[in-house]
Amino acid sequence: QVQLVESGGGLVQPGGSLRLSCTASGSFFSINIMGWYRQAPGKQRELVAIIPRGGGAIYGDFVKGRFTSSRDNAKNTTYLQMNNLKPEDTAVYYCNARMTVYRTDRNDYIYWGQGTQVTVSS
Repeated sequence: QVQLVESGGGLVQPGGSLRLSCTASGSFFSINIMGWYRQAPGKQRELVAIIPRGGGAIYGDFVKGRFTSSRDNAKNTTYLQMNNLKPEDTAVYYCNARMTVYRTDRNDYIYWGQGTQVTVSS
């Protein structure tokens, strides 16, 4: 059983900051790529950031340098530091992981977290 557990969402004023965390647990061989996605009401999910195991995140164009994704591989955890938040950032934020579950299985298995609500409002 593999599980991704997110935390850190909540209500914040415009210009504020939040730090989201996502921790993987269960049985797997390695976490290859972790990502953050978000979905606003009436919209499809969009990419926020993806980060390979060795680092070097790639971000969605809308981030404009405000967000930073990082990984702590020893803790099987990825973080999303969000600064200068805007009302249009309001969405459910989801953690995604592409994993090698078995050493001899070349296929990646994709898992999603449950999502955490981020609301940016005065």
